[in-house]
Amino acid sequence: MVKEEKEEKEEKTNVWSIDELVALTDEVATGEVEYRGKCLNFQYCELTESEEPKFGKVSDKISEDEKFDLYAKLGGQRVLGMILKANDKNPEGATITKDSWPLLPTTLRYMISNEIMGVQGEVAENFQP
Repeated sequence: MVKEEKEEKEEKTNVWSIDELVALTDEVATGEVEYRGKCLNFQYCELTESEEPKFGKVSDKISEDEKFDLYAKLGGQRVLGMILKANDKNPEGATITKDSWPLLPTTLRYMISNEIMGVQGEVAENFQP
């Protein structure tokens, strides 16, 4: 019974408080990806609803491919927004800029996006030979 109470108490300590979650939108986080044998460090910051990129209603008349392209573009804008917010908060830590982002290799941009969005493990799991 004591072991169960201890495990239950440990689970409760792994619960976010609202203050902790709100603080994430002001905290600069760092990440790292390995690309072609070298590491790239970058920084990002969580966005609030008002900072999220927006676009109008998606027409039902466009194809699924066009919808996918719109959502991919929006996702890229979101990741860039997270990077730029961190750069504003910590200019000396900036490695990726608004001007350099579109010039990066697409594969690298996807790797950075996956790292920031927390899906790198899912991608690796789904694309293992």
